Amino acid sequence: MSPVSGAGQSDQYLCVQKHVERDELEYWLTEHLRLNGVYWGLTALHLLGCPQALPREDTINFVLSCQRENGGFGAAPGHDAHMLYTVSAVQILVMLDAVGELEKRGLGGKQKVGSFIAGLQDEKTGSFMGDEWGELDTRFLYGAFNALSLLGLLDTVDVPKAVAYIQECENLDGGYGIHPGAESHSGQVFTCVGALAIAGRLDLINKDRLGGWLSERQVDNGGFNGRPEKLEDACYSWWVGASLAMIDKLHWINGDKLAAFILRCQVSSIRIGYRLCF
Repeated sequence: MSPVSGAGQSDQYLCVQKHVERDELEYWLTEHLRLNGVYWGLTALHLLGCPQALPREDTINFVLSCQRENGGFGAAPGHDAHMLYTVSAVQILVMLDAVGELEKRGLGGKQKVGSFIAGLQDEKTGSFMGDEWGELDTRFLYGAFNALSLLGLLDTVDVPKAVAYIQECENLDGGYGIHPGAESHSGQVFTCVGALAIAGRLDLINKDRLGGWLSERQVDNGGFNGRPEKLEDACYSWWVGASLAMIDKLHWINGDKLAAFILRCQVSSIRIGYRLCF
């Protein structure tokens, strides 16, 4: 710390180190992931049986500090609201049994959050934008269904039209792309299958064809790639594995080899990490 000069201020100090730490490159490289990171961490802690490792009240306070006037949530306090961060905020509050805090301390309660999400649906296509700037992506469609279903507000959007849009994203190989005509990708498959599961329309999926495409994502070392001829990545363990589980084809891959691959992805240091789920 450095003392502040001036009459009567000798007992006040500038917290130099904290300011320096905030200006470190690592901070700015990760600030856009703050709210997502809390969700990923909390999910992992629940799976490990240690949800209490994150202080509940501090976590709730941080989530609420990320809410914007339009009802959506940004990545960190002061950031613009976006679909992805809003989904993480809702998921965190649900896991902490704290959705009621939206009514007590949030900006407009859960209806305001639902209104923000519903307002991002494209009336023409049925898809969803990530924010006011108009980017369309099946990630946002799944995110909207995810958050709205958790809030009990799925009826505030045009579900049939969104489902029809997902069908347009299906490819001849059974997979799904980011938009109609785009290449099949494991991440997009998860978002489309997940959205159809929430909508109760898994009957629209050609499960054998999609299951075949997904099972082919497993490579010799047990890991999954996101699309043909690409390298494996631990994150696809979730995208592919969860998709196969939703269409009852998880037995089509080698679970033991996948588990061994994931364990090899551990970081050999004090802090162990993986890439996590949506």
